[in-house]
Amino acid sequence: MVCASLAGQKTGNADDRISDQVRMKLATDADVKGGAMDVVVKDGVVVIKGRVDSEKGKAKASHLAKKVKGVKDVDNELVVGPPA
Repeated sequence: MVCASLAGQKTGNADDRISDQVRMKLATDADVKGGAMDVVVKDGVVVIKGRVDSEKGKAKASHLAKKVKGVKDVDNELVVGPPA
């Protein structure tokens, strides 16, 4: 029982680390930054939601997220276009 809860804590900590690193990469990239984005990580799977200015920015967001250690998959739900 204790092992299961420790494993759950490890996954949560890893997800938090992944989330922080993905947010940092997205915020500092010239093609991606400036968009309103939300990053959620669950068991190493990154979900990116929000808006970016271009298709290039959307593709770059996926590429950057996949480069973070521990990321298993990326679900890119970004919408391309001006802010609503």
